[in-house]
Amino acid sequence: MNWKEIKNIAVVGLSDKPERASNRVAKYLQEQGYKVIPVNPTAANILGETSYPSVAEIPKEIVVDVVDVFRKSTVVPEIAEQAIDRGASVLWLQEGVINNDAAKKAEAAGMEVIMDKCIMKEHRKDVG
Repeated sequence: MNWKEIKNIAVVGLSDKPERASNRVAKYLQEQGYKVIPVNPTAANILGETSYPSVAEIPKEIVVDVVDVFRKSTVVPEIAEQAIDRGASVLWLQEGVINNDAAKKAEAAGMEVIMDKCIMKEHRKDVG
């Protein structure tokens, strides 16, 4: 993944609770200059950004480069479908999130898939 080409990251399952991993990771991404798009059906606003119930409901004028998933592996196929429909470049499944069928489908649609890795840890390794 080329970090310099990434601007907007939709974080699916972003919690509004600061102690949750998804919130810490999203805050880190914001601090690195990325636009975080929260996807959480139970919150209206997280980390100062409008939250959307699903990737499909993010307004079309907002470009989504990466869909970063903090949800159970069983719900990943639907999220992958929405990421494909949005034309996202990368489907990122956080540590412990693994769905090979969804990964194959996303790859077949031309997406890069990163699975079972933390985007914050990988960013720190790659960028310093």
